[in-house]
Amino acid sequence: MARARKNVTDALLAEKAKMIRRETVKLTDLCGSGHYGSSFSMAELVAALYYEFLHVRPAEPRWPERDRFLLGKGHAAIGLYPVLADLGFFSSEELDSYTRLGSPFGDHPDMTKVKGADFSSGSIGHNLSVALGMALGLRLQGSPARVVCLMGDGEMAEGQIWEAAMAAGNFGLANLIGIVDNNRVGSDGEVARIMDNEPLAEKWQAFKWQVQRIDGHDLPAVCAALDWALNGAAAGPRLIIADTIAGKGVSFMEGTWQWHLGYLGPADRDRALAEIERGLVP
Repeated sequence: MARARKNVTDALLAEKAKMIRRETVKLTDLCGSGHYGSSFSMAELVAALYYEFLHVRPAEPRWPERDRFLLGKGHAAIGLYPVLADLGFFSSEELDSYTRLGSPFGDHPDMTKVKGADFSSGSIGHNLSVALGMALGLRLQGSPARVVCLMGDGEMAEGQIWEAAMAAGNFGLANLIGIVDNNRVGSDGEVARIMDNEPLAEKWQAFKWQVQRIDGHDLPAVCAALDWALNGAAAGPRLIIADTIAGKGVSFMEGTWQWHLGYLGPADRDRALAEIERGLVP
């Protein structure tokens, strides 16, 4: 069901994507390890979703008619928490406890502890099934809420993804939107070498999903695709395959699986932050 856009500028979204990358570096500095590659690759997608499209109420985290967002690639939560803080779900100062004993903010989001987290993660591959159940329930209630599940391309190796994809197409869930952050790398190497998932679009189309494929760092393209997926008149579920670059925004990380998880020393941290502030290079 269509809902109004917020009509923010691409310039603002670009700044929010910078913020996601910058805060990822800072939070990694706190805990000594972090998922740079997958957080950087999704920065434009998450910025566009939260600042332009999703209807949420930070002061009312469990508002029944809120749009739901599920992070299938939950290890990238380090790039989501700063957005939730920026929107006002909790204070940015609370993030200073990231991964410390007793902190609500772990490496993966916990829906019982983190305001604004609609479902937990940990074992990769199960969030699309949960999103499917949410979408079915919301449709039964006649709710205007949409359900968005952001997945990684490595996650496509999980069989549960395809069971959920088949069911969503069968039930014609127009309030369910999937996004694949297709950054082509995982924790152990290149996805094509570990478990090649192409032709990805054709596989989802075979399960009765409508599919668009875009450059996941091109904000006008991202916003146009999200508008189609969230506000279009399609009869069934929609999928955006966002071709992205792991580690996007920091030259020595880009396209490498080695920076899926890591830690920057002081000199490299300063270099990374300087490159992030300069912005993306086409």
